[in-house]
Amino acid sequence: MRRRTVITGIGCITPLGTWPGPMWEGLTSGRCGVAPITVFDAAQFPVRIAAEVKNWSLADVGLAPESFKNAPRQTTFAIGAAILAAQSAGLSDRRLNPRRFGISLGCGETFEDFPRFIHAIDSASTETTPSHSRFAGPALRLFDPDAEREYEPYTAAARLSAMFGAEGPNRNYIAACVSAAQAIGEAGRLIRRGAADVMLAGGSHSTIHPFGVTGFHRLSALSTRNDDPVGAVRPFDRDRDGFVIGEGGAILVLEDLDHARRRGAPILAELTGYGSAQDAYRITDTHPEGRGTVAAARRALSDAALAPEAVDYVNAHGTGTPLNDVVETRALKQVFGAHAARVPISSTKSMLGHATTACGAIELAVCVLALTNGVIPPTINLENPDSECDLDYVPRFAREVDCRHVMSTSIGFGGQNAALVVSRFDERARDVEVVRRAA
Repeated sequence: MRRRTVITGIGCITPLGTWPGPMWEGLTSGRCGVAPITVFDAAQFPVRIAAEVKNWSLADVGLAPESFKNAPRQTTFAIGAAILAAQSAGLSDRRLNPRRFGISLGCGETFEDFPRFIHAIDSASTETTPSHSRFAGPALRLFDPDAEREYEPYTAAARLSAMFGAEGPNRNYIAACVSAAQAIGEAGRLIRRGAADVMLAGGSHSTIHPFGVTGFHRLSALSTRNDDPVGAVRPFDRDRDGFVIGEGGAILVLEDLDHARRRGAPILAELTGYGSAQDAYRITDTHPEGRGTVAAARRALSDAALAPEAVDYVNAHGTGTPLNDVVETRALKQVFGAHAARVPISSTKSMLGHATTACGAIELAVCVLALTNGVIPPTINLENPDSECDLDYVPRFAREVDCRHVMSTSIGFGGQNAALVVSRFDERARDVEVVRRAA
């Protein structure tokens, strides 16, 4: 009998606000967080829109922003989301065994410190020494080890450990757009096998930066609907032309059920299934039949001991790129068979943009809210369905659905895939066999 992993708290920092409240209200009303870029001057860029987190700072969670002046945006998002999650789970009293309390995040590379090194290159261009020497001198003069340490992907996890006194497992996963989903799934496994009692799990990221925008545009991955920001992300629509970069973070408090019961914690849902897989195909293209997506989803269902027909809602990766949406549709048909035509599926990236390494955490938080509220957020801008994307993608308007089991799928560059299943908490289910019979 494996230990059961429940979700006792959630914190989100998103372009539509924080959880609970503004974010959920925005999602269910079909509000879009995409707008012209303000983080940097994008006037001369071919892509000038993004889904930014606005009107939020660490002061909103009781911290002094000046104490984190060197921290990149992804670190501040992780800190803010973790504080909100801990508050909602009642962890603020710190009545925990620190050695059994861990952190598991999916945070990626950040570009915010690169302008200083560009300056070093510009300075070196006036010199006549060999190129590597020209760069090394100015770069070393600019290098601040204390500041540079803040920009490492693992820094957010280290920060949270220090803030919360979490001396248990500490990990950061870098697996492109699957990072946060992997972080949550692997954290759940740690709890199941008894290596931890409580984990702060999730992710954060921001690539709204000249390098991030340029890189994704050069890959032909971004929408160029600069004159129509709200209508730019169009998952599963025949007129889709790419995704819009988003940002933000989400942290979930994962906890051993018995531990949560002992401290009287609120139980929002149960993490019942996790699967991961590789396309083993190409670095930037998904396999044409989505074999990694299919394998990850089937493994998650098997882990949850659920038949495909038991799933009541799927939060799809749904980027709005021409390739992803067709391949994901094919994959979901393989996973769910005849049920694929009946199960509601939606892409909340249509409103939140694509938060890259953090998207899996934000979207799993949405899944938990769908379970607890009985409402499925829509796929906005789905006005002209693609004939190859012929499933029920909950177009334009939210829908009331009584959900018991929900799946979130994540697909990433490099062929990474992950799927997570969350279920309505059933007090009577004592092991996976009972969960199987209840389904």
